[in-house]
Amino acid sequence: MLARVRLLQMTSQAFPIGGYSHSYGLEAAIDSGRVRDEESVRQWIGDVLAFSMGAYEIHVLCDMGEAWTAQDFMAVSRRNGEFLATRESAEMRSATVQMGFSMRKLLAALPNLPECLPNTLRSMDEPSLPCVWSGAAWAWAIPPRESTAAYLWSWAENQVLVATKSVPIGQSSAQRVLLEIGETIAQLAECGASRDEHMRSNFAPGLAILCSQHETQYSRLFRS
Repeated sequence: MLARVRLLQMTSQAFPIGGYSHSYGLEAAIDSGRVRDEESVRQWIGDVLAFSMGAYEIHVLCDMGEAWTAQDFMAVSRRNGEFLATRESAEMRSATVQMGFSMRKLLAALPNLPECLPNTLRSMDEPSLPCVWSGAAWAWAIPPRESTAAYLWSWAENQVLVATKSVPIGQSSAQRVLLEIGETIAQLAECGASRDEHMRSNFAPGLAILCSQHETQYSRLFRS
């Protein structure tokens, strides 16, 4: 039960790692007119889950979690470097580094964590969000499937909040989107925990292009 409570803490909007300041390209998609209503918000989130988050990022998250469990800290660092190398725009890279840095700083201030966790994270110049998230999940004995589902949920909920502010869509629309996306997240969490090598792909050129365009967008609310 305690592990589940810790998981709820990690997914809370009050968890101060700065997720609210990033749109991960969604603001650029809204500015371009690609995302403009409830249906296109649902389509956007579903596509990013299918072709980026679910197809690659959560597999890396599970790999890192396994490395933390084995206390193979060199493997943790190596996986972190590999993940950062796959970020296709400056903003995508800076988003995961900024949130990873904020979460590392937060964990360093919390009691009763294994000493090797903050020590390992301090030794890394740029710990990504999946790296720090998986380390916290290991320290708090959160099962991989639950950690993965929570990671995806936290991202999706933030996407819906961005859409609520920027499209805008109403609160009822936002909850309908989350209700449907929740089913996808549950399925992806199962696949991610299975770590099938053949399911891995980070090919999402449309997302990369929009994230790059966001870097020079004239008016914007979000950092990515």
